[in-house]
Amino acid sequence: MGKNGFENKSVWGSVLVGAVLVKLVIGLGGYSGEATPPLRGDFEAQRHWLSLTTSSLSHPSLHPPIPAQSIPVQKWYYHDLPYWGLDYPPLTAYHSLLLGTLLQWMKGMEKEGWMKDVMRWTVVGGDVGVYVSAVVVWCRSNFGGKSLKGRGRREREAAVALASILLQPSLILIDNGHFQYNSLMLGLTLWSINLFQAGRDLSGSVLFVAALGFKQMALYYSPAVFAYLLGKCFYLGGRPGIKLFLQLGIVVLTSFVVLFSPFLSPPTVLLQSLHRIFPFSRGLFEDKVANAWCVINVVVKLRDIASIAVLARVALLATVVAVLPSVVGVVWVSWGLPPTIALLPHALFISGMAFFLFSFQVHEKSILLPLMPLTLLMGAREAGWGRLDWEWSVLLNNVGVFSMWPLLRRDGLGLQYLVLTFLWNYLIGYNPLRLRNSFVKGLSLLTYLLAFLLHTLELLTSPPSHLPDLFVVFNVTLSAGVFGLGFLWASKRLVQEGWAAVGSARL
Repeated sequence: MGKNGFENKSVWGSVLVGAVLVKLVIGLGGYSGEATPPLRGDFEAQRHWLSLTTSSLSHPSLHPPIPAQSIPVQKWYYHDLPYWGLDYPPLTAYHSLLLGTLLQWMKGMEKEGWMKDVMRWTVVGGDVGVYVSAVVVWCRSNFGGKSLKGRGRREREAAVALASILLQPSLILIDNGHFQYNSLMLGLTLWSINLFQAGRDLSGSVLFVAALGFKQMALYYSPAVFAYLLGKCFYLGGRPGIKLFLQLGIVVLTSFVVLFSPFLSPPTVLLQSLHRIFPFSRGLFEDKVANAWCVINVVVKLRDIASIAVLARVALLATVVAVLPSVVGVVWVSWGLPPTIALLPHALFISGMAFFLFSFQVHEKSILLPLMPLTLLMGAREAGWGRLDWEWSVLLNNVGVFSMWPLLRRDGLGLQYLVLTFLWNYLIGYNPLRLRNSFVKGLSLLTYLLAFLLHTLELLTSPPSHLPDLFVVFNVTLSAGVFGLGFLWASKRLVQEGWAAVGSARL
C-alpha cells in the first residue's frame, strides 16, 4: 500500500474515532427525565423495557420491580401501560431483550449508579455497529471513487463527507444526549439503501422491514422506497418485472410474519400490539412540534372543532397529497430508465418531510428522518456535484436542531446544543455570509437572525404568565416555515434530477 493509502486510512480512522468521542462526551450530560419522577422520560422507558423483556434488571429505587418470573412475550404489550408500556414494534423489544440478557451479570449496576453509563455505551455500540458502518459504505460507494487516478483525493473528500454525516448535531443530541436508539433505525434504513444501490433488492427489502420493525417512524420513508422498487419492476418489464414484484412481496410479507410471529396468536395479542404501536387515541400531535398542524393550531384550535377520527383522516389526506407527486415522479422516471437510485435520497427527504409536516401524531424528534437523507446529500459537494443541495442541507440541519431546542433545554443539554451545532458548522466550513447570492442565502441569514433574537429573548426575559409557551410557539412557527420551504425546494430538485436523468438517457 502506498503512502496515500496509509494517509487516507489515517484520515478515515481519525474521523471515526473523533465521532465516537463526541458521542461519548455528549453522553456525560443530562438525559430525558433525569431526576424528574414519576415517569423520568425516555431513558427510564428504555430501562423499563430491559426489565420487561428480561425480568431481571429493575431496582426499587426507580420503580417497583417486575416479578422475578419471566413475563410471557404475549404479555409484553399489556404490561404496566400507565407507566412505560411498550409502544414500539417487536424489534425494539427484541433489542431490549438482547441487551438485558447481555447485562444480566451486572445486576447491581442500578444500585451502584452504573446504569446510565452502561446504557450510554449500548447506544454508542449500536450506533457504530449499524449506523456508522452504513455511512462508511455509503461514502465509499458514492464519494470515494474507484479509479486509481485521483483516488487519494477522492478518498479524502469522502472522509470529509463522512465527518459531515457522522457529526450531524440533531442525531447525536437526541440519541447520545436525550437518550434514544434512533441511529439503529436510521442505520438499517441506510443499509437497505446501500443494498438497493448494489442491486440486492431483496436483501435491502429485508433490512427496510427491519427498520420498520424497530421504529414505526421508518414508515416515513416507505413511499419513496416503494416508488423506487415499483419503478424498477416496471423498468424490467415482462416476466423479470413480475418475478421481482412477486419476490419482493413474498420477502416483505415473510419478514413481517417473522417479526410478529410471537404475537400472532391469539389475534387479540396482535391487535393489542398494533394498538400500542399506532396510538391514534393520543391525538393529532403531542407537545409543540414544528409541523403544519401545530402552527395552524396556534390560530385555529383544531382539537376543539374536530374529533380525533376526523383529524386523523384529514392528516392522512394531506400526507398523501404531499407525498404522491414524488412517488409518481420516481416511478415514471424509473419506468423508462435503468434503476434510478440517484433520485432516492431526494425522494426519501420529500417523503420524510411530508410525513413530518402533515401526518398524525408527530413528535419533535421525528425531524431526524427527513434530515438523514438530506445529510447524505451533503457529501456530494466534496465530490464536486452537490452545491445545489449543500446550502439547503446545512440550513435545514441547523433549523432541525433549533426546532428541538425546547426539548433539549428541558433535558439540560443547552451547552451541548450550542457547542455541537457551532462545531459542526465550523468543521464543514459553513459561513452563510460567504454563500453565493441566492434565495437560500437570504433565507439562511434571516432565519439565523430570528433564531438568535429568540434565544436572546429567552435568556433575558420570561414569557408572559398567560402565554407560557410563547417562545416555543415562535420556535415552532419559524422552524415549520423553513421546513415547508425546504420541502418545496426538494420537490423542485427531484424534478431537476429526474429531467436530467431522462435527458442523459436520450443522448
